[in-house]
Amino acid sequence: MANGDSISIEVQEAKAAAKLEKVPMLAHQKPEKKGWKKGIAITDFVLRLGAIAAALGAATTMGTSDETLPFFTQFFQFEASYDDLPALTFFVIAMAIVGGYLVLSLPFSVVTIVRPHAVGPRLLLLLLDTVALTLTTSCGASAAAIVYLAHNGNPSANWMAVCQQFGDFCQGVSGAVVSSFVAVVIFLCLIVLSACALRRT
Repeated sequence: MANGDSISIEVQEAKAAAKLEKVPMLAHQKPEKKGWKKGIAITDFVLRLGAIAAALGAATTMGTSDETLPFFTQFFQFEASYDDLPALTFFVIAMAIVGGYLVLSLPFSVVTIVRPHAVGPRLLLLLLDTVALTLTTSCGASAAAIVYLAHNGNPSANWMAVCQQFGDFCQGVSGAVVSSFVAVVIFLCLIVLSACALRRT
């Protein structure tokens, strides 16, 4: 009986030791997962700052694109401005809206840093980022078509290229279009990050 009691005591001690060894491992796994989520949230915040610069830079550059040729007559003055074309006007308005949305989204991004496992704010950002991506892509594509015509014209429609005369205007407009597509790429990265974070939740 003594041998049986000693064996049972040793078995119980071994089980207790095994439980004690498992507890630190389980407790150690959660901070790693939380750290991974927090890293995604910080990356999201930094990308949003870059998107703000790209969107507001595109809107500002397009909105200030204006050039007047040095020669004009008493009745005619040759001037090129963004508000001469509805597509470029739409570009300025859309990029200003996107830039404003990105500024307002920063507090929600901070919430995801403080609470990496919060699903609500991240899901809201995912949905709104998708809408903003659609708006940015549409206005960038429409402005890109106008810039292409300004640079190359269309001989079939007898549309002449105007960038030879309005070089500064075309340079500013082209830079704004490039900046808008930079914002598109950043939005794609933000959406992928949010989707990955939600999938791991």
